[in-house]
Amino acid sequence: MPKRTRFTTWRPLATAATAALLATLLTPVAAQAAPRGSEPVHSYEDAIREAVWVDTGLDGDRDGKPDRVAVDIVRPRETARQGRKVPVIMDASPYYSCCGRGNESQKKTYDAQGRVAQMPLYYDNYFVPRGYAFVGVDLAGTNRSDGCVDVGGRSDIQSAKAVVDWLNGRAKAYTSRTGTTRAQAGWTNGRTGMIGKSWDGTIANGVAATGVKGLKTIVPISAISSWYDYYFQQGAPLYDSGPAWLSDYVDSPDARAKCAAVQQKLVDGAPRTGDRTPLWTERDYVKAARKVKASVFLVHGMQDLNVRMKHVGPWWDALAKNGVERKIWLSQTGHVDPFDFRRGAWVETLHRWFDHELMGIDNGIDREPMADIERAPGRWDTSRVWPPSGTRTATLRPGRGTQDGVGTLGLHRGHGTASFTDDPERSETDWAARIDEPTSEKAGFTTRTLTRDLRLSGSSEVTVTATPSTPTAHLSAVLVDLGPAIIRDYADAGEGITTLTNRTCWGPSTPADSSCFKETKAKTADVGYTVVSRGWADLGNHASDHKGSPLTPGKRYTITIDLATTDHVVPKGHRLALIVAGTDQGLIDPPADKPRLTLDLSRTSARVPFTGGAAAFARATTGAATATPDATLLDGVREPRTTHRVPEASQ
Repeated sequence: MPKRTRFTTWRPLATAATAALLATLLTPVAAQAAPRGSEPVHSYEDAIREAVWVDTGLDGDRDGKPDRVAVDIVRPRETARQGRKVPVIMDASPYYSCCGRGNESQKKTYDAQGRVAQMPLYYDNYFVPRGYAFVGVDLAGTNRSDGCVDVGGRSDIQSAKAVVDWLNGRAKAYTSRTGTTRAQAGWTNGRTGMIGKSWDGTIANGVAATGVKGLKTIVPISAISSWYDYYFQQGAPLYDSGPAWLSDYVDSPDARAKCAAVQQKLVDGAPRTGDRTPLWTERDYVKAARKVKASVFLVHGMQDLNVRMKHVGPWWDALAKNGVERKIWLSQTGHVDPFDFRRGAWVETLHRWFDHELMGIDNGIDREPMADIERAPGRWDTSRVWPPSGTRTATLRPGRGTQDGVGTLGLHRGHGTASFTDDPERSETDWAARIDEPTSEKAGFTTRTLTRDLRLSGSSEVTVTATPSTPTAHLSAVLVDLGPAIIRDYADAGEGITTLTNRTCWGPSTPADSSCFKETKAKTADVGYTVVSRGWADLGNHASDHKGSPLTPGKRYTITIDLATTDHVVPKGHRLALIVAGTDQGLIDPPADKPRLTLDLSRTSARVPFTGGAAAFARATTGAATATPDATLLDGVREPRTTHRVPEASQ
């Protein structure tokens, strides 16, 4: 079967003309009969609530019995009585009992018969009345499931894949955790859509990458596409923790008692050296993107410093290469669900997406713009395709300025050197705030003031040729928009939102499960600069993405640092800056030494995707002011927090 193409607004003229002709010939009754969307015609209060345990075929906890994962189901009673089969929306999560889901940290609760009473979030309240079943899966090793959490590995992914197989008649399930009475899924047509934020969305990515039949679409929100890139970037350790800590964080008490061997494998397979091991290869879903058959509606915060935008670019590009049907929303927030930054539009769009993908309703969403991008708090633009047509990479070159460490950025090759000393107490906010003054911990380069808007869209990379003074060195590369703006305060505890006290309701409720959730508003900051994109690397990984090596002090090395995907417009009157420095406090761990690094500017460059390419950059910087700005301290968001992060919230 040929793969589906990505969303565009293009439509064949012949098809459009035929549709218009048919519309004029249809009687009013026939024309009105065409469904434009599922309606809330089923009783939520009277919905069937049940639990089954699906056999995963694994024995991760080594108790001699196949692991069974708990599956809580809410589905319409009316369709069951009528013998009509329904599609499934599924969220597979490790958080249903340990930590909670959503902005209000809801957990599953159960009635006296062990049936789910409160299903976290609004998916069941909203979609079950519209003819969908909602399924909440406890990943292996969590809540009421057997097995062990292996943090994105075979057990995690099989936990959810086995449920998709059961929904399509290919796996076994039982009515209890230890019993022998089989449970059948005769009530569903098997058409399944997976959704979830963070770890949950990561599982959706991983299951889609198995190519499992019956999974028609996934909606990954702030999700991981490669677990190596959650803990490292190009050898640089991002957090002072690893997957073993995270597994213990979500393990059920039963799993903690049985899963010591799995925990040890996570420790042994993920050394803090930053080397790529077989453990990371198993958890790289990008490499398996060729197997994806499901469509993908991807949502991410461009200032997410938990699951960073590095997880978007390679995954999106791999899906495009394989002809996967795609849609994307990019917000200014950090690690935030769209239900909490664009609620009404999100629920409507998600409803239409599932209607199209799971119910086959031709509602036109496949002919609408592919991308929605937040330009300012609450102000959104669309792009017919993403990255937009006409986006081409320009090579920008840093050059020496009139002061040491305060250089230029343009299209012509620079000369000379620039030096800085790693200061682990400084971060990207310190560097950007003092971009126009020489400081010892960074090298900064800025364009002329722009005479017209300049749009970056996609993934950038910075090639650095540097001579270290020590055997170890970490590098950071940051693109910054220099100029005043009001942005979402992604460094605040709410990561760009403030939670209010009033509630809005999204479907019917029961005494145990309310559909009403606290409203939010944008939490903003008035800033003098905005970090656009960032990336990090261990210079010891200059020769290999897979393994680092000690450096020879005084020897020159070249490495290309991948910067996170973004979509940002640098407005007329602003400047674009490139900063190269060492440890980005709060975002990467420091090296063993505090090196001084000297950049060879003739061999250092940034490749940046602009709408219009190098010509657009040249037009925006030609005739611009060349006066040196005053070296004033620029305001920005506070520096990144350094607490333990988990792929749900920066807790």
